[in-house]
Amino acid sequence: MAAVGQAAAETNADTDAAVIRASLADPDRFAAIYDRYAAMLYRYAYQRVGPEIADDVVAETFLAAFRGRASYDLDRQDARPWLFGIVTRELAAHHRRERARYRAMARSTHETVQDGPADQVAARVVADAARGPLAAALAELAPGDRDVLLLVAWGQLSYDEVADSLNIPQGTVGSRLSRARRRVRSALRGFDPTMITEENHEV
Repeated sequence: MAAVGQAAAETNADTDAAVIRASLADPDRFAAIYDRYAAMLYRYAYQRVGPEIADDVVAETFLAAFRGRASYDLDRQDARPWLFGIVTRELAAHHRRERARYRAMARSTHETVQDGPADQVAARVVADAARGPLAAALAELAPGDRDVLLLVAWGQLSYDEVADSLNIPQGTVGSRLSRARRRVRSALRGFDPTMITEENHEV
């Protein structure tokens, strides 16, 4: 029983909230949050605005997170929704660049699918078939609707987490997601856009 209690204590000490709390006294501890989530946030930003801007967006996200860590709700053990909320605000300054990227992708030629494991090939076929129409549809979504859709589809956040990220009611998340899904599903001939994740679709 003592071993179980010790393991639980060690786990609690390693949560995002515990790391952020510790960083208030020792700022160097915040590096652990960067190590955990920088790659995830970069992939998300890359998908939305491309490599030229993604680096700056992620850097600004972690700078804002570090400066604002004293206001972090330490009852929330998982910092992902908080960080995705910050990166979404940073991306808001690049909505024109994001729309231009999607429109360019909608006009681009699909890549040839290479041989490989069957599940990877199947995923790539679906992704390539949807790529142009999806990019075109994303370009036409209202920014708020696009944020919600992509936080679910590419950020892999739950409705509750999206609501926390954007500081909006869960009902608003549902209505925005429903509206975005309808528009994008129409462009994809019935395919659910939230099933196209960043792992099998590069926009």
